[in-house]
Amino acid sequence: MGEDTIFHRIMRREIPADVVYEDDDMIAFRDISPQAPVHVLFVPKKTIRGLDAAGDEDAELLGRLALAAAAYARREGFAAKGYRIVMNCNEDGGQTVFQMHLHLLAGAPLGSFGTP
Repeated sequence: MGEDTIFHRIMRREIPADVVYEDDDMIAFRDISPQAPVHVLFVPKKTIRGLDAAGDEDAELLGRLALAAAAYARREGFAAKGYRIVMNCNEDGGQTVFQMHLHLLAGAPLGSFGTP
């Protein structure tokens, strides 16, 4: 993996992160600048710049990212109260790291925290 975003460096273990989930296809870790009491990023290990760069062949991976976030919410006990998942796409959409990723935000009512 020759990519050099901060997320790729985390995947290569060059930068420490608080990893909460990992499998062959993705890694999830706590955001270092959380916008909510719970703010976890789910990042595919496949290099995809952003959502608009994903193709039909990535549909299963996108679904697995969302399902992994939901499973994490259930496992951590906040699914019943609720959570938000967000994908920012490109600069005007608020994307700052150009490796596709999903934000999971929880731990406070919607509107009481910022949008990633």
